[in-house]
Amino acid sequence: MIYTVGAIRKTIGIVGVLMVGCCSLPVNVLSQDIHVIKVTSPQELHDFFEHRENNIPVISGHRGGIVEGFPENSIETLENTLRHTPAFFEIDPRLTKDSVIVLMHDATLNRTTNAEGKLADYTWKEVQQFNLVDHKGKATTYKIPSLEQVIEWARGKTILNLDKKDVPLDMTADLLEKTDALSHVMLTVHHPSEARYYLNRNKDFMFSAFIRSKEEFEAYESEKIPWKQVMAYVGPLSKPENRELYDMLHERGVMVMVSAASSYDKLENNEERIKAYTKVFEDGADVLESDLPIDVAGAIRGLFPRNSPKGKYFGVQ
Repeated sequence: MIYTVGAIRKTIGIVGVLMVGCCSLPVNVLSQDIHVIKVTSPQELHDFFEHRENNIPVISGHRGGIVEGFPENSIETLENTLRHTPAFFEIDPRLTKDSVIVLMHDATLNRTTNAEGKLADYTWKEVQQFNLVDHKGKATTYKIPSLEQVIEWARGKTILNLDKKDVPLDMTADLLEKTDALSHVMLTVHHPSEARYYLNRNKDFMFSAFIRSKEEFEAYESEKIPWKQVMAYVGPLSKPENRELYDMLHERGVMVMVSAASSYDKLENNEERIKAYTKVFEDGADVLESDLPIDVAGAIRGLFPRNSPKGKYFGVQ
């Protein structure tokens, strides 16, 4: 089923009433249907991230999101977030000892699993013996997923944004081409040379690029990275002095993303945090990345435009 924009607003509004400030609310209170962002080709992925004046505000779940009982970088957490709001996800690929790409933010297992030591010291088979823990250290039954498993799960449901950890660029490109994932997977790049490498491999790659200043903007312009294949990460704060940078990016059709994970998510006062989320979009950003994507959904339920061509990408299944 595909949403109208009005249906998106209504659905997010209901979720917001239930979920804001209630991250431990049991999942079974809500429908087991999931909200989806359905892009089926690289061209649709590029179009989804094109800036337009009547865009639908977009939420990115940082490592999937923080909810009690749901560990970061797990399929179960990504799906739990989609039960409450459409979102795409920033995730963290790393290598096991036998070069299987799995999801793990830290180089060590200590914080996010019931095991200890470096991930790179264990094989894929060995890490399957461990369980993930949530942000409070509570054990779950969930396992470390491989990136390939997550790519297949996400197909037709959402978009994945792969952060850069220890996986070589060529290995990342090999896997995305092998799994035919350029329709729903994008890559975080810290420098235009990384984007150029991927484009030399395949012209269809989509990027989340660090563009936090006019100098970084000019670097991408000089390298002639196609702007239609760029979403710009501008930093953790919505600042008045970024207005000119926003305008430069928007003129080229580039969506602007702010990450609240290290900033607004840390505000202890719930009302201040919700106001901060809303202000990010009111200040001109198009995407907000957050550890609390369900709370963001509640905060922005009044910001949806009445008509948007992007509505065709949102649905429920």
